[in-house]
Amino acid sequence: MGEFEVHRVRFFGLVPAGVRCLACQPRGARLALARTDGAVEVYNFAANYYQEKVIPGHEARSVEALCWAAGGRLFGAGLSGDITEYDLRRLSAARGTDGGGGPVWSMAANSTGTQLAIGCEDGSVKIFQVVPGGIQFERNLDRRKGRVLCVSWHPSDTHIAAGSVDVFRVIDVASGQTVQRIMVNYHMEKTKRECVVWAIALLSRGTAVTADSYGRVQFWDWQQGTLAESHVVSTSAALSLAVSEREDSIVVGTSTGATYQLQLLPVKLGGSEKRWVRTKPFQHHSHDVRAVAHSPTALISGGLDAQLVIRPLMEKVQKKGYDTVLRKFTFPHRRLVSCARKARLLLFQFSQHLELWRLGSTEESGKDGEVLPLCRMPEHLVQLKSKGPEHIYCSCVSPCGTWLGYSTASRFHLYRVRCDGDSVSLRKV
Repeated sequence: MGEFEVHRVRFFGLVPAGVRCLACQPRGARLALARTDGAVEVYNFAANYYQEKVIPGHEARSVEALCWAAGGRLFGAGLSGDITEYDLRRLSAARGTDGGGGPVWSMAANSTGTQLAIGCEDGSVKIFQVVPGGIQFERNLDRRKGRVLCVSWHPSDTHIAAGSVDVFRVIDVASGQTVQRIMVNYHMEKTKRECVVWAIALLSRGTAVTADSYGRVQFWDWQQGTLAESHVVSTSAALSLAVSEREDSIVVGTSTGATYQLQLLPVKLGGSEKRWVRTKPFQHHSHDVRAVAHSPTALISGGLDAQLVIRPLMEKVQKKGYDTVLRKFTFPHRRLVSCARKARLLLFQFSQHLELWRLGSTEESGKDGEVLPLCRMPEHLVQLKSKGPEHIYCSCVSPCGTWLGYSTASRFHLYRVRCDGDSVSLRKV
């Protein structure tokens, strides 16, 4: 075996972007993920959760909610107030439509994927029709005071639930009027701290499920306006929830980094009466779990620690194999480091700038495994900032170290690098 040097690089200060929201494709095999820097990723379940698409972020585009519509179309909405459709072939934002209600905090599609409901800063819930070539505003539903932080369609598409601070309401889609308004703390003694309803889901059996800032998962009979069950899953906030297609399992994400599963189980063996029971806690994250999803065979969670965790449900898997392995996607799947071997240069890629470094060198020699002292420390040569709001998608430095290029979603930039002793200059080509 030939001799070689190993350089331990400790000066790449990458801070990965956290996971903001998740969306499973209904009756499909893809998972959409949005990060805090506005980037959107698509994973393929059928191909062993392979990351097949990445849409780079944008400084003016935040993504607070994602959902799939009919025909495999992907939509996102955020605090800019726009609803954006993504072109999954060109890997870019295809078109945007103003929501008309200020920042958009939540969005959900109906069961057929033909309508989108958005919850806005001004307290309104708006419905958009999904049409060829984009979306079209259809109508405003009943508007109340307070931003709408979460929305959910009833499986029959007849009602929409909207969660806000201290309250959630159920709106009849046909009339556009609120048919039920429930205070989430009405059964408690007076409290000075407000209760934020972070997530909500409507079930087909006339039940509404809420996750709030008190760490509770509550089950409501929304037609009667009464509380059926309440489970305290965390000492801090419960931030997200997702329901399985059969409505017999729920996954909840909390601000402590823990996720919990609740299952609908019979009270007595063989009996017809069932209750929700917290069955499985998981601690796979170190920060807030802002997004969860429930596939037919796995619980999926994404945290602000940038990790995507996929935990298979063993009772849903027919036989043990690779499909039963816990998966943690910790590092970016894209190449963020480029090496110019001849010039001993490293190019580091960040969201809106590049850094060019020269490796350190040594004149000593030693045995295998020894750490050799450096006669020349690593040197930061250039920081190249990207112009415009688009994030850098890919970058590279030539093997000789004289050419440097990077690309955004719409432009390619090429530079000539000149090294004269200790001075470095860039010239745009």
